[in-house]
Amino acid sequence: MKDNEPNITLRPDTYENLLDYAKILGLPPEMIVEQALEAFFAEVNRQLQSRNEMDDNAQTNLSYDEFWDGVDL
Repeated sequence: MKDNEPNITLRPDTYENLLDYAKILGLPPEMIVEQALEAFFAEVNRQLQSRNEMDDNAQTNLSYDEFWDGVDL
């Protein structure tokens, strides 16, 4: 391992599952981890975008009464 590479520790049961699935799928464990992380990041990104859209809508979708509440003309 190079000095600039992170040291990632997995729980023993997670590591065993990784090795089992690698064997079943005929893939290297690193590829499974990479694919799993890509799927995780894509899902988290989707959730964050959805949350941001809901936050934007909550800030900008005011009813007529909410918009003009407290305004004296």
